[in-house]
Amino acid sequence: MNLYEKIAKREEKVSLVGLGYVGMPIAVAFAKKADVIGFDISKEKVELYKNGIDPTKEVGDEVIRQTTVEFTSEESKLKEAKFHIVAVPTPVNSDHTPNLNPVIGASKTVGRNLTKGSIVVFESTVYPGVTEEICVPILEKESGLKCGVDFKIGYSPERINPGDKVHRLETIVKVVSGMDKECLEDIAKVYELVVKAGVHRAESIKVAEAAKVIENSQRDINIAFMNELSIIFNKMEIDTKAVLEAASTKWNFLNFSPGLVGGHCIGVDPYYLTYKAEQLGYHSQIILSGRRINDDMGRYVVENLIKNLINADVPVKDAKVAILGFTFKENCPDTRNTRVIDIVNELEEYGLTPIIADPQADAKEAKREYDIEFNSIDEVKCMDAVVIAVGHDEFLNLSQEEMDKLFKNGPNSSKVILDIKGILNKSQYEKLGYRYWRL
Repeated sequence: MNLYEKIAKREEKVSLVGLGYVGMPIAVAFAKKADVIGFDISKEKVELYKNGIDPTKEVGDEVIRQTTVEFTSEESKLKEAKFHIVAVPTPVNSDHTPNLNPVIGASKTVGRNLTKGSIVVFESTVYPGVTEEICVPILEKESGLKCGVDFKIGYSPERINPGDKVHRLETIVKVVSGMDKECLEDIAKVYELVVKAGVHRAESIKVAEAAKVIENSQRDINIAFMNELSIIFNKMEIDTKAVLEAASTKWNFLNFSPGLVGGHCIGVDPYYLTYKAEQLGYHSQIILSGRRINDDMGRYVVENLIKNLINADVPVKDAKVAILGFTFKENCPDTRNTRVIDIVNELEEYGLTPIIADPQADAKEAKREYDIEFNSIDEVKCMDAVVIAVGHDEFLNLSQEEMDKLFKNGPNSSKVILDIKGILNKSQYEKLGYRYWRL
């Protein structure tokens, strides 16, 4: 009987190492078909899950209460599992080089608790070669076991989209890879237990690693192109959204929008690919130019905010500015690697400290990561300018009367709205005389 069959019969367990926005939904999905140990080094996070609370809002409190996942922060529990899935973040350092510390730490943890006959599958986004060249030696050193003899490895890039209730683990084709044909089949069949959309067997681990890193690099480049178009059309006094609506009537036009590019994937993964390319003597041209455009959008937004304040005869140094939304994407509590922080920092260069309201954001995380505290939307009053930075549902439903209450009393021509996500009716606000600007 192979490992897949033992897992399907609940004779062997699956472990999930890393219970964040990606790992926890995977653990919950597998628990419907297998016995699952969910491990995270954060005792605080594990306690929340044990108490039926989902801080990520990915599956909801009710699902967490009902799941059979055994949540733990005791690494020795990993010895009970034979199929380990590592789903820890892979961020970049301040100089945009890969920060592999989380995946190295997870490899050490798994290695210390690895038993003979196990399979370890990495899901973290990495550049081609990391799994075999960095993770395997750590697993071997910590366990005293030999890869290919005592245990085997694979790679299956995560494709979960945080905050997306449609594209879930079960509904997205899963790319899987293994070090040999035998373990590839085991890995594929284990994932087929939960992935209804099916799996794609990549021909090697490096191919699977490369596939993941280019998915988000492609998206990053497309958004960078839209951001560049927005800058050009703004100079021409043409509305970018109107241009894109017209162009998208062509069947093969790719429908992307300008915006801030944050999160742990699109704004990060391209740097993993270009880092590896640099090591091999190739300096990226398209990928890095796209990154430069996207990394600069916070400054560009604030430049246009200042111009609009000046045109509204509002003294810049005394201006009161509110930012609605701080997370890296709509309807998601995650603030890590949000590019809204670029707007905050750039405003501070002008001596302006904005007040920030975000009913969805993880307030503790924002305080810890950025030393930022949120106001409630009810506390946003007497503003000169309002920046709608994230398209949360709460902001989509703001009426014109509710928007007006956020501003100081006075003519609409002195009220500045920056609608980064283009969620408001542009013509409505312009007819009413507001100084309305969007990407």
